[in-house]
Amino acid sequence: MIKFESSSHCLQFSGEDALISEGKKLVFQSGKYARFADGSAVASFGDTAVLVTAVSKAKSSPASFLPLTVDYRQKAAAAGRIPTNFLRRELGTSEREILTSRMIDRSLRPLFPDGYFYETQVVCNLLSVDGVNDPEVLSINAASAALAISDIPWNGPVAAVRVGFIDNEVVINPTRRELAHSQLNLVVSSTFPNLVVMLEASAENVYQQDFLKAIRTGVKECQTIAKAIEKLREDAGKPKREFTVLPSGSEELLSAVKLLSENRLRVILRDFNHDKISRDVAVATVRNDVMEKLRTSFPDTDPMIISESFNKFFKEFFRQLILDEEIRCDGRKLTDIRNISCGVDLYKPLHGSAIFQRGQTQVVCTVAFDSPESALKSDPVSILMGGLKAKNFFLHYEFPPYATNETGRVGSGGSAGRRELGHGALAEKGLRPVVPSDYPFTIRLTSEVLESNGSSSMASVCGGSLALMDAGVPILQPAAGVAVGLVSRVNPETKQIDDYRILTDLLGIEDYLGDMDFKLAGTKKGITALQADFKLPGVPLKIIMESVVQASDAKSHILDIMAQTIKQPRNDKKDIWPLSEKLEIEAHKRPKFVGIGGSNLKKLTAETGVQITSIDDLTFSIFAPNQSAMDEAKEMIEQFLKEEKEPELEFGAIYKARIVEMKETGVLVTFYPKMVPTLLHNSQLDVRKVAHPSALGLQVGDEISIKYFGRDPVSGRMRLSRKVLQSVASSVVKNLNGKPPSS
Repeated sequence: MIKFESSSHCLQFSGEDALISEGKKLVFQSGKYARFADGSAVASFGDTAVLVTAVSKAKSSPASFLPLTVDYRQKAAAAGRIPTNFLRRELGTSEREILTSRMIDRSLRPLFPDGYFYETQVVCNLLSVDGVNDPEVLSINAASAALAISDIPWNGPVAAVRVGFIDNEVVINPTRRELAHSQLNLVVSSTFPNLVVMLEASAENVYQQDFLKAIRTGVKECQTIAKAIEKLREDAGKPKREFTVLPSGSEELLSAVKLLSENRLRVILRDFNHDKISRDVAVATVRNDVMEKLRTSFPDTDPMIISESFNKFFKEFFRQLILDEEIRCDGRKLTDIRNISCGVDLYKPLHGSAIFQRGQTQVVCTVAFDSPESALKSDPVSILMGGLKAKNFFLHYEFPPYATNETGRVGSGGSAGRRELGHGALAEKGLRPVVPSDYPFTIRLTSEVLESNGSSSMASVCGGSLALMDAGVPILQPAAGVAVGLVSRVNPETKQIDDYRILTDLLGIEDYLGDMDFKLAGTKKGITALQADFKLPGVPLKIIMESVVQASDAKSHILDIMAQTIKQPRNDKKDIWPLSEKLEIEAHKRPKFVGIGGSNLKKLTAETGVQITSIDDLTFSIFAPNQSAMDEAKEMIEQFLKEEKEPELEFGAIYKARIVEMKETGVLVTFYPKMVPTLLHNSQLDVRKVAHPSALGLQVGDEISIKYFGRDPVSGRMRLSRKVLQSVASSVVKNLNGKPPSS
C-alpha cells in the first residue's frame, strides 16, 4: 500500500509490507536543497537522510562512452562524530566509499540512453546517519530520484533494496544489528517491469533456492519504490533536455565495412587456435586495412566515424555468430569451461601459496600469517555505518599492466585503483565465509594476476582457496568462482529481449562485447558471493535465475578439478608456519611478567620477534613466527618470572614491612628482599583519615607493623592494613626482612 502526501515537491510513502518496519517511512523530497544542480533529491529512512545531486555538462565529451562519476562520501558530522585522523577532517576516499560509489554507478549507468556522452557527476552527501538504517542503498534511491526529476536524459527510475536472510526468512532493508545476524547481504537494483539492473551480494553459504528467493523478493519490493520515484518525477520533474548524438556512419559506409571485413572476421573468429593476443592482432590488422581503404573511398567522412562503424559491425557480427551457431570464438560450447590447471606449495618460505590457471587467466595467490594485533581495524564512522570493527582475514588483489600485454604505472603510491579494490573486495567476499572467525592468526591473502583474459577476480577465489588449504587454514569448505555472460538480441520496437545465450566462463572479449558480467562464487553447498553488472537497461528475472543455476553448475565442476590438486587443508605442518599459544599468569606475577612500562614485553619482541597480546586479566596470547622463536621466548619468560622462593605468609599474621616509596595514595612496602613492592593504601594507614602518608611522619626506609589478610581473588594483590593494629594490641610481630624484630 502506498500513501501520498503532497507538499511542495515533497513525496512520502509508507508500506504495510516487509519493506517498511516499525512504522518508518521512506521519504523523497526535492526543491529544498541544492537548487542550482540539474537535479537534487533527499531520501530519508528512519533518521538516516541522504542528499544526492546530479549535474551534467551541456557540451558533449569527445569520448565515445559516458563519462559518469559517482562520489559517495561518509561524513563524520552526519553520524555526530569527529574524524579520528590528525587533521580531524575528512581526507582521502576510503575503500568502503569507493566500493559504494561503484555500486551506485553500476545501478545508474545502464539506464542512460545510447549515444549520451556528456560528462555527468552524481554526488551523495550524507545529511544524517542514525547507525541503524543503511545510507548506502538509500543513496541509490536518492540518486535515482535526483536523475529522474532532472532534465538529464535518463531512462529511470531505478530502485534498490538490501535483502537479508535471517532464521530462514527473507528480510527487506534489515537494520545494522539485524544484518550482523543475517546469512545474506544482497543489494538488488531494479526497474520496471521487474527488470534487474544490478546485483551485489555476500552470503554465508546460502542454498541456491534461498538465494533465488531473495532475488525475486528484492525485485518485487523495488517496484514499490520505483513507483514512488516515478510519482515524484510526474509532480516535480523537469522536461528532459535534447542532446546531440555523435554522427554515425551512413548505410553506404556500413555496407562497405561489411563487404570488406565480414569474411576476414569470420575466418579469425572461427580459427580456434587463436589466443587473446593473436586474435586481437588479427582483428586490428583487418581494422587498419579496412580503414585505409575506406578513407580513400569516403574522403569526406571523419576517420573516427569510420572506426566506430567498423567497431559497431564487429560487435554485431561477433554476437550474431554466437546466437546463430552457439559456438564461441575459442571453439567452446556455451557451457564449456576453459582448461584448468593448478598447483600449491610454490615456494618454501611462503606460509601458503597456489597458482590457478584457467585458459589464459593466471593468478598466483600467497598467504601470510601474523598476530591478532595485525587485524585490519575500521574507523568509528565506518563501524557506525555498518562496517566490521576488525578483520582477521583480508584479500589484496593486484593487476599489473603486463597481465594484458600493456605498459603503465605499477601501483599508485601504495594504493590500489578503484577496479582493483572492487575485484579484491568481491574475491574476499567469496572466501570470507569459509575462513573460521576464531582463527588465532590474522590472515593476509594476496592475489596477483599474471595473465588476464577474463574473470580474474573469480580466479582469485579459486587460487585463494587453494592457497588457504596449502597454508593449513581449516576452511569450512573449498570455494570457487566463475563468471557467466550474456549475448542477446533485442527487438527494436518493443525493446524486449527476443533471443539470448548465456555463456559460461567468460572471455575478456565476450565481456567487452556482451551484455552481462555475472560473477558467482561459492562452495559445493551454496553461494558465498555474487556481483552482476548489465549493459542492458534491465534484464528479466528469468535470465537471472538461469544464470545463477548455470554458474552454480560450473562452480561445482571447477571445485572437482581443484580437488585433484588438494582436497582439504594440509595437516602436516610447515617449519615456517607461525605458532600461537595461550599463557596464564597469576595476577600477582603480572607486574614481573610485563615489566616496568611493558619493558619485558618490548624486549621479548625485539629479541625474538614474538608478540604478546593480553586476552583478559590473567590470560595472554603468544604469537611466534616459528618454533625456534617460541622456544626462545619461553626461556625469556621463565627468566622474567624466576624468583627466589617466596615465604608463605600467614593469614591474619602481623609482619614488619619496610617503606620503599611514598605515593599520594599510600606507601609501597616490602616484607622480604627482592619482593615486588605492594601498596598499603592511605585508608589502611591509620584510624584517622589520611590525605598523604607524610602526615603521619612516615619516610622511605621506615619499618612499620602490618597485618596480612591474604590476596584479592580477582586482582591477586595483597590485602594489608596498619589501621587495624591501632585499636587492638598485638603480641606476635613477624619480621621477614632478615633482621630481628624491633621492640
